[in-house]
Amino acid sequence: MAVSERSAGSGAKNAKDARNALGADLGLSGDDLLEMYRLVALARAVDERMWILNRAGRIPFVISGQGHEGAQVGVTWALEKGKDWIAPFYRSIATCLTFGMSPRDIMTAQYATASDPSSGGRQMPGHYGSHEHNLVSVSSPVATQLLHAVGLALAARIRKTGQVALTIMGEGSSNQGDVHEGLNFAAIHKLPFIFIVENNGYAISVPLARQVAGSSVAQRAAGYGIPGVTVDGSDVLACYAAARDAVARARAGDGPTLIEAKVTRLTGHSSDDQQTKYRSEEELAADKSLDPVPKFREQLVAAGILTPEAEEKINAAIAADVHDATEYAEAQPDPHPSTAMRWVYAEDWPSESPPPWGMGEETASGSDSAPDSDAAADDAAADDAAADEAAAPIDESAR
Repeated sequence: MAVSERSAGSGAKNAKDARNALGADLGLSGDDLLEMYRLVALARAVDERMWILNRAGRIPFVISGQGHEGAQVGVTWALEKGKDWIAPFYRSIATCLTFGMSPRDIMTAQYATASDPSSGGRQMPGHYGSHEHNLVSVSSPVATQLLHAVGLALAARIRKTGQVALTIMGEGSSNQGDVHEGLNFAAIHKLPFIFIVENNGYAISVPLARQVAGSSVAQRAAGYGIPGVTVDGSDVLACYAAARDAVARARAGDGPTLIEAKVTRLTGHSSDDQQTKYRSEEELAADKSLDPVPKFREQLVAAGILTPEAEEKINAAIAADVHDATEYAEAQPDPHPSTAMRWVYAEDWPSESPPPWGMGEETASGSDSAPDSDAAADDAAADDAAADEAAAPIDESAR
């Protein structure tokens, strides 16, 4: 055989070995890796479109997940869709897409349309949730989702369902008291719970050194007697490996795991924040090297898994999905004002007595009709009279 033929044969063998090696020790196939890459890239494309729509005045607010996508896809891939539960946070676009939500679901939440599956247009942008996909709705008060996830883990233990509950938050949120309360409870009772901290180094504008005592969040796990793992959040496969081990531990009845994924925040805290006010140009430039999207792409290209043909197909599908989601959300109606109180109170009150919140039968039955106008006028007049009496000047001579 000629030298050139031997070299070509050796190159082909090396490429095949690389394809077989990447992800093989984790039980991931080439198709798995391509789908994980598609989700990472899709989350980025949806996120970028949201910023364009915000600048165009179409959506009011964006809170981005750029830089977090690799950790989110890697961690979420380790769970079982349709069985396990996730309590996400406001940057969890990639998490929600990986667990079954669609670009349409994400975009209608941003537009706050009546068809928004997260809340029917009632929540702020970024407050994703889907009962269909076992995704607990994001709450505005940070860190409360940990308590919800621990409650789900407790229910799984009591019901013996074999489910795992996972929650995600930033390192700034991890300093809230709810975290100690929930993590301590989960550790004591060895609940099937996983706590993910996506540490991007900033709580809005507050750097890590001024918000977290010690060198990391993961080291706090020792105080609860549970494993604490620190992982490179820009490495999709490393994040998957850490989460896979935590899931196995949880299902075996060995209790919670705390995983700190070191990620980067490639945008400001939100569309209302300008991070150049508190971060140097050098720091921002260095952060770009930690972007998980090109990093994962390069891994797959080097392994011969992401071929030019496969990449072209993925990119075309993503562009079509993002365009479709945007057009769909643009065409959806806003929620009707008469439905503003829906899902605030119980809609079916199982008693003949008035509901305890005193809102009347309209609320108890879930009716969207307006209250009786005469009764409302009488109530308003009484309120005005009471306000006038309270505001009347005091006659000091009568004292």
